[in-house]
Parts: sequence; C-alpha cells; structure tokens
Amino acid sequence: MTVEPTAGYGSRDQALHGQTLVVIGGSAGIGLATARLARTQGAGVVLTGRDPERLRSAAKEADALGTAAFDAHAPEQLERFFQQLPGPIDHVTAGGPSYGRLLDMDAAQARRAVSDHMVLALEVARHCAGTVRPGGTLLLMSGTGARRIRAALGVAPTVTAATPAFTASLALELAPVRVNLIAAGFVDTPLSARLLGDALDARREELRATLPIGRVVVPEDVAALAVHIMTNTALTGATYDIDGGQQLVG
Repeated sequence: MTVEPTAGYGSRDQALHGQTLVVIGGSAGIGLATARLARTQGAGVVLTGRDPERLRSAAKEADALGTAAFDAHAPEQLERFFQQLPGPIDHVTAGGPSYGRLLDMDAAQARRAVSDHMVLALEVARHCAGTVRPGGTLLLMSGTGARRIRAALGVAPTVTAATPAFTASLALELAPVRVNLIAAGFVDTPLSARLLGDALDARREELRATLPIGRVVVPEDVAALAVHIMTNTALTGATYDIDGGQQLVG
C-alpha cells in the first residue's frame, strides 16, 4: 500500500491554501464531497479507500494530490499508510455510523460495528499525534442515532452515544491538534441508497415534507460544515449535529 500521486494537482489561494487533508474513506459520499470542497479552498487532498478503481475515479473528480488503497480497519495497513506519507499533514477525517438490528448481528459483526466507530478513530488518533501539525484537525464522522432510539437503527445508537465523550477526551490528549465530531442525520449518499433500496424515494419524500429545511441533507451540506471546522481554529472537543432539523420532528 502506497500513496499514489495523481495528475492535475495545483493550488488555489483560498482558506486551506498550502494545507493537506487526508480523507479516510474518501471514494464516495461525504468523504468525497469534503475532499472536493477542501480542494476548492486550496488544500492538497489524499483519498483512501478499499477499492483502487473507485479511488482513481474519485481522485480525478476531486483533483486529489494522491490516493492509497487499503483497509483502514486493519491496524498494520493504517500504520503503514501514515508512515508512508511524504510529510506532515493538517487535517484528517475518518469514521461513519454502522447500522443493523442488534439481534441480527453475530459476534464478529457486532465487534466490527463498534470498531467502525471507536477503534478506527482511536487508531487514527494515535497516528495523528505525530503526523498532524499543531492547530490541525482530526475530524470524526458519526450519526445522530443516539438521540432517538429506534429498532431500525440497531447498534448505531449504542456506538454513537459514546462518541462525543470520546471526542472530547481525544481533544485533551491530542492538543494542540484539534479533535471534533460531526453527527449527521439522514444524508442522501450511495450508502443510504444501499441501505434503503426500493424505500429510498419514499424516505426522501417523507423528509422533504417534514424537515424544517424543506429538503434532504446532501453530502455537500456536511462537507461545508467539515471545512468550516477545519478553518476555525477555535473549535475543539465539540460535537456538531447536522440533520436539517430531523431531531425536532421525530
């Protein structure tokens, strides 16, 4: 596993000019949207993911500095990735909620669901301690599943409930690197499409009719919040919900 450079990389004099962002899981959805927006703000972007072909396509779309194909949940592969980075970086994003009914999961699936949230974040944090410049950001991604418990969310409320306290603790331990958490509600991503299948359109219509913002949250909304957190150096140890008001209407 190596960081592969991509063609067409340049720089723009914007809020993230001269900075480097690593997106763990950046080949689609929120990660890719964050990479695209950070790139317009002048950041050099490195995307990671499991699928080399999807990564190449995403890198072209985001005008990425480079890519690395590996399984972030394998500690030795994650360590090797950070060791092979050519120099210090400024920002890292990682994580995402896992879904599935609790009683439908076997032991291995349950361990993976917890690992997706907590262990991956902890492993990334270990490497950020020696890689991210002071004042830079470790930005974790989670969900709002813990706010309203529903059977359909399965394990998500359990693991997302612990993440804000985990984030705050990391912010103290990693300082002056800043650590923050984005907790998203429903976001219209390829992952949502896979989870909902034929029910996706009905869910979109329901949200358009009930959310106070009158539309569905999209990856670009979350990306805008992510870039704001990267550029506002007064923010650390906090959790930022983004759900279009979903928690207010049930």
